[in-house]
Amino acid sequence: MLFTGMANAYVMRTNMSVAIVAMVNHTAISDAKPSTQSNERDGDFEWSHKLQGYILSSFFYGYVITQIPFGLMIKYYGARHFLGWGMMVNSLAAFFIPISARSGGAVALCVVRFIQGLGEGPIVPCSHSLLAQWVPPDERSLAGAAVYAGAQFGTIVSMPLSGLLAHYGFDGGWPSIFYVFGLISAIWCVVFIWLVQESPAVSTRISEAERRHIIEAIWQAQPQPEERGGTPFPGIAKSPPFYAILVAHAGQNYGYETLMTMLPTYMYRVLDVSIRANGMISSLPYLAMWILAIVFGVVADCLIRRSCSITAVRKLMNSLGQYGPALALICVGFVQHSLWLTCVIFIMGMGLNGAIYSGFKINHLDLSPRFAGLLISITNCVANLVGLLAPMVAGHVIDPRPSVENWRIVFYIAAGIFIFTASFYNVFASGKLQW
Repeated sequence: MLFTGMANAYVMRTNMSVAIVAMVNHTAISDAKPSTQSNERDGDFEWSHKLQGYILSSFFYGYVITQIPFGLMIKYYGARHFLGWGMMVNSLAAFFIPISARSGGAVALCVVRFIQGLGEGPIVPCSHSLLAQWVPPDERSLAGAAVYAGAQFGTIVSMPLSGLLAHYGFDGGWPSIFYVFGLISAIWCVVFIWLVQESPAVSTRISEAERRHIIEAIWQAQPQPEERGGTPFPGIAKSPPFYAILVAHAGQNYGYETLMTMLPTYMYRVLDVSIRANGMISSLPYLAMWILAIVFGVVADCLIRRSCSITAVRKLMNSLGQYGPALALICVGFVQHSLWLTCVIFIMGMGLNGAIYSGFKINHLDLSPRFAGLLISITNCVANLVGLLAPMVAGHVIDPRPSVENWRIVFYIAAGIFIFTASFYNVFASGKLQW
């Protein structure tokens, strides 16, 4: 359920990236030649690239402000209901996107996307909290990779289907994207709230033997949890390993959001890919990331079981996951003449990026299973504040002329951030229990 929940969250997050290509009148906002795709219809909205960047970022303003509050509250009230009902808010808000864009323009659309972000805020801290309750330490790399790889699966589903709905869907095409995915998401929320339980201790869906195994395995690595005091805010504030995760998380979000929000526009404006094909081609890098995230998770757990240091494994995986896409971003700006070569580079870079789920992304659980939800709520809040800058920076760089040279600048910025944050993580990260 957490895998499908993460997929659901990223479907709701990424569908705007494809929809906005169909919504905007590209001929009206650019001096560049029209697309050679003669059967493509232009959209109704004359939104500049800068304004498109703000629209794509508006979701994340709502998303970031709910991170730390939920990270604190799940320690006392549990994660299940926050996750389920938060995603229900996200789902229902999707139905209001078409009417808000048509009646209220960009401002009203940004408000609705902001509300969607508020609803999706609990997904990461609540998922981390549930993983800490349910998954033994020597299974966390694979379990974490499997759950968070749902983000790529959701992107794989969202981008091609959004492209098809934008072209063939009802109510003008692009509105059907939000109606269809909003309905599916609402159904998932009902099923999640009905089936999922907070922890093995209260679950009625597992055997007594399984319950004992999970509880004993988790707390064997952290004895006597009830005697360890309250929330260690001073320790967190002074912890280099925590800051290593925070910096790596911020760099990942900037690079990932650059690609997630801007890749369909790059494919359409530079490589002249039609809207129908755009979603399918743009989803291929995320398919590679999804598959390799699972592979890297298996490898990481195998290394840990063979007595490799958790610290060394996390640094190895994170290096693959951030240096790899940095190299791809540096190279891709020079192969715009070839669609297939561009796709190969994006696929290789994003595939390697899947290693981060066995790197910094699961490292919070190594530092503290008890406070994993709080830790990731803090790093995810900061990371998304950085990430929401990505489409705005890209929009300013390519506006008003989305030339290949300007796109290279966008890619260089993301690559440089990947390299710096990966290096910072390698210096300060740790896999040892802190609290």
